[in-house]
Amino acid sequence: MDIKVFPLGPLETNCYVITNDNKAVVIDPGGDPTSLLNFFKKTGVELDCILNTHLHFDHIIGNAALVEATGKTIYAAESGLSLMETGLGDGSMIGVKVAPFESEHIKIGKTQIIGLECNVLSTPGHAPGSLTFYFPALETAFVGDLIFQRSIGRTDFPGGDLELLKKSVQENIFTLPEKTTLLSGHGPATSVGDEINHNPFFSSMQF
Repeated sequence: MDIKVFPLGPLETNCYVITNDNKAVVIDPGGDPTSLLNFFKKTGVELDCILNTHLHFDHIIGNAALVEATGKTIYAAESGLSLMETGLGDGSMIGVKVAPFESEHIKIGKTQIIGLECNVLSTPGHAPGSLTFYFPALETAFVGDLIFQRSIGRTDFPGGDLELLKKSVQENIFTLPEKTTLLSGHGPATSVGDEINHNPFFSSMQF
C-alpha cells in the first residue's frame, strides 16, 4: 500500500494516488493528468477509479482528460452536482474551463476500493456534497477542503456553511482515531490528534 501526492492545476491542488496490489485510485485530479498517466505507465499500476471529495473546479479540472485516457469511472456525491452549473464548478470564476464529465453517485458508508475498506463520510460545510474518504488500513482520511493543518476550508462561497463545516469535523473527523493522518486538498498533512489539540477553530471545544 502506498500514497503519492501530485500537486496539480492553477491552485496546485493535492491530487492523491493510492496503490494496492498493482491497482490504484486517484482522488481529486485538479489539473492536467499527464503526470498521473506517466506514473501509471512507468510503474505498470492500473487505475481502478477516480474519487472526488467535492466538485469545486480546482479538484476536478483533470477529470475529463483522465477518463478519456483510461476509460475509468468518476465517483462523487450526487448532492454536489449543482455546483457544475456555477462558476465554482465550471471554473469560469477564475477564467478556466472545466471540460464536462459524467460521474456515478457514491453511497455514504463502508465500501471496498482497490481491495481496501473505505468509509465514505458525508462532510458538508465547505461545499455541498463534500465527502471524506477514510481508509482504516492506511490510517488515513482524505478530507478535501474540509480541514487543513491549523485551519478549515472556506465557507464564504455559495453553498458554504461554517456551522455545518464545524459539525462535520466534530462528528466525522474528530471521532476517528487520533493517530489518523488527514490529507487535505491544499497544504501539508496533519492528524486528527494534532487538530483536536491545536486547531484554533475548535480550541474552545471539548472532545
